[in-house]
Amino acid sequence: MQHYAFLVDDELFDRAYRRLRDRGIVHWADPQMRRPGETNTEHGGRGVSFKDPSSGYGLEMITRPYL
Repeated sequence: MQHYAFLVDDELFDRAYRRLRDRGIVHWADPQMRRPGETNTEHGGRGVSFKDPSSGYGLEMITRPYL
């Protein structure tokens, strides 16, 4: 599966994550899809993974770059 990560600021993360939840989009705390319905706090920030409904690609939003 293709996987794309986007680095966003905290404000955009909050807005986008709210939209994911409001629309009932299945999401995970990790790209491996082992922690459904959660966000992560890895690397000193927050992150969430979900699938693009059109392509099925894995998408990830993170607020801090990977170390």
